[in-house]
Amino acid sequence: MKNILFLINTILLSLKRNRKLRNIDGPIKVNLGCGLTVTKGWINIDGSLNSLVSRLPEAFIRLIYRYTGANQSFDVGEYVNIVSNNDFIHHDLRDGLPFGSNTLSHVYSSHFIEHLNRDEATNLLGDAYDALVSGGKIRISVPDLEYAISLYPDNKKDMMEKYFFINDKANTFSNHKYMYDFDSMSTMLSRIGFRDIVRGDFAEGDFPNVDLLDNRCKDSLFVEAIK
Repeated sequence: MKNILFLINTILLSLKRNRKLRNIDGPIKVNLGCGLTVTKGWINIDGSLNSLVSRLPEAFIRLIYRYTGANQSFDVGEYVNIVSNNDFIHHDLRDGLPFGSNTLSHVYSSHFIEHLNRDEATNLLGDAYDALVSGGKIRISVPDLEYAISLYPDNKKDMMEKYFFINDKANTFSNHKYMYDFDSMSTMLSRIGFRDIVRGDFAEGDFPNVDLLDNRCKDSLFVEAIK
């Protein structure tokens, strides 16, 4: 059953590859690669089963729950509440953003960009730059390469298995494709056109809802920038 659901999900994502959403009542705030770390007032985008079923009746959401991996962190009631009461868009972000120019006020992403290869990440963040209004803000959280490397002398197994050599055969998207320190992330953002690029702190900053969206404070790099 799980394999069938993932096949259906893959097919549906491919059918949406080139779409652009129209009639955006914005500018809006979007959360890229959201998983279930979501909050009110944001449009949450990823290609998961969670976002696929978010607009379906509760019975279907309860059925899907057992196949999503969410049962490791949430009970079924919590899962239904999160999926049903937040705004999701089902879309494969490797294909770019489904928004036109100057439609977004804020872009947030936590522990997602590292799951894209370098070109996919550059293209996605380029789309984000185009979709942001002038003065719009982006905040990105990724595993901190500098922190990961610091683990090597005393805990190389933990460092390699958590950050560099993740081997999830059931879900290859769980694997890390690229790692960033502040210099490499800020260089990429600058080349795209972002300005005022700064290193942020966990759950702090001039950005909406960071206290609700930020997670994994110990090993994360937080970067903010402005269009």
